[in-house]
This record gives sequence, structure tokens and C-alpha cells, in this order.
Amino acid sequence: MQPIYLTYLNRHDIEAAALSDAEILAAIEASLGMQGRGETVIEPRVHLEPKAGVEGHFNVLRGWIGGEIDAAGVKVVGDFVDNYKQGLPSEFGILNLFDPRTGMPTAIMDASGITDMRTGAVTAVGAKYLARKGSKTLGHIGARGTAYWNVRLLDSLFDFETIRVHSRRPESRNAFAEKLSRDLGKEVIATDDWRSCVEDADIVVEASRLSAPQPMLKTEWIKPGAFVVPYGTMSAVELSLTDIMSKMVVDDWGQCKGGKFGSLRAHVEAGKLSEATLHAELGQIVAGLKPGREKDAETILFWHRGLSLSDIALGHAILKKAAGMGAGHRLRYA
Repeated sequence: MQPIYLTYLNRHDIEAAALSDAEILAAIEASLGMQGRGETVIEPRVHLEPKAGVEGHFNVLRGWIGGEIDAAGVKVVGDFVDNYKQGLPSEFGILNLFDPRTGMPTAIMDASGITDMRTGAVTAVGAKYLARKGSKTLGHIGARGTAYWNVRLLDSLFDFETIRVHSRRPESRNAFAEKLSRDLGKEVIATDDWRSCVEDADIVVEASRLSAPQPMLKTEWIKPGAFVVPYGTMSAVELSLTDIMSKMVVDDWGQCKGGKFGSLRAHVEAGKLSEATLHAELGQIVAGLKPGREKDAETILFWHRGLSLSDIALGHAILKKAAGMGAGHRLRYA
């Protein structure tokens, strides 16, 4: 047997690749379109809760994406809420890519940054198709890594006049607002409470870090015509939120309809979000198979659990760009 090698990209290699906002969005939008056309395979994510008394769990995402990428992938990402107490990010991840014809491993990549970027990109692509074109005010709950990319990539599309952010800890939300202000070149306001952050916003993103479900985001704060994206692991919305929606969209119904986690889990269990009430998966809209926003007056909800396809597509784009720069490490497998 000939020697087998794979590529390893650590966090520094991924940062060196420095994908632009446009490159990130293009990779994710293309993968969503492929999903809508049936050119992918998604297995619903599974969870591992390894230890009682620890606020955290592992997510395992699996999938295959065709086209010029033609790669299978598995991502394992730990989600541990209390990591900040040790000065650590809440999420650590590894993405493994494989040749789908032989099963041979082709790459191992740090997936922490990939997770943040692809999550923000899915939020932004959702807004591209589902938010009002003239949206000027963003209200964002949460300040973790995915939150940064939500705001940055949304602003790259909408150039907001007002950006408001909130998170539970003052030091967290203030630092988040300061970083965004520097990077975006505009004022970002850190609010002291949920209501002043999201009320009357054109786009509302809820990426909170609750340890247990709690209805912190009130339905009455959502203005008609808004685009709302709740995706916290634990529900932070009222059961009535879905009642005001003109359309409800998800990234993948297969993984939204099952499992114990997710911001709209109670809505699924109550029958408020079902195959009958679901408008579409985002990939169907991107592929042109179903309409996105059709009227300014529509109030639209988008719930994304996180797609393995997004990790694979973005991982492939980073791998390709890193190779062109000579970044990464060649490891012998066999």
C-alpha cells in the first residue's frame, strides 16, 4: 500500500487562510443551494452528555456534500457553558473530512472558528432571503463566538444604522460591543436588558446561553415585518412566538423535529411547528424551489440547528485556500 497522508489545519492555519466575508457567505450559500436540490446527505446530529453536574455536552454532526467538494465529514464540538470561568471559549471542535469513495481520511481541522463563521453565515444567508431589504436595526442577544459572526456578516449585507447587543454579564456585552465597533467602524450599543435590545428591531437574533429554558424574549416585543432568528441551545422564547409568524423556516427539518435541545423544542412538541406549519427549509428557498420573503409585512422566523454541510463546505473552502498559501501540516496516516 502506498503511504497515505492527510492535512491538519490548526487554528493559526485557519486564521492565516483569512477567508473574506464574501468568501464565507458564498461557500455557505452554495452548500444550502445544493441541499435544496438534493445533492447532499444529512444525518441528524446526536448528543453526548458525558458527566452529570457539568453544564455541557458534545454535538456530533455528520454529512456528505457533492459537486466539486465531494466530501464526507464528521464534526464533534463540545458546548460547555461555564468555560468562561476558566478563561476558555465555550466551544471546542474538530472537523474530519473523508473521501466518500474510499473512506480515506483527507483532513483534520480545528472547527471552533469554522463553527462560529458558518453559524453566522447561515444566519446572514437566511436574512438575505427572509428579512426586509431595507432592514436598518439589528437587535442581538448573546456575545459568544457565533454571535460575532452573526453581527459581522449581517452588517456586511445590510449596513445597519443601529446595532444593539445584550448578554447576561456586563463585562461580556460591553467587550463585545467594543470589539464590534472597532471591527465594523460604527457604533454598537450594549443594552442592559433584553427588551431595549430587541424591541422594534428589523432583525432579531437570539443566541443566548441559558442553562435551562426560560421565556426571556417576549413575543410582544417583535414588530410586524421583523425577521427573527432564535437558535439558543435552551429555549428563551415564549410559546406564543410562532403564533405571530407569517412563515417559519428551518435549516433541516430532520434534525429540528427531534432531540432534547433547541430553542423551539417546546413548539415542536406542542405541534405549533410541524411539517404542516413549516414553510420551507432554507436550502429549498436558496435553490429557488420555494419563495422566501414575498411582502414587507410578513413576520418571518428562521430556526437553524446547525448543518454538517455548512462545516464541510466552509472547511473545504479554507482547506483549498490554505493549500494555495502553503499553510497547514501534512501528516502521515498509514
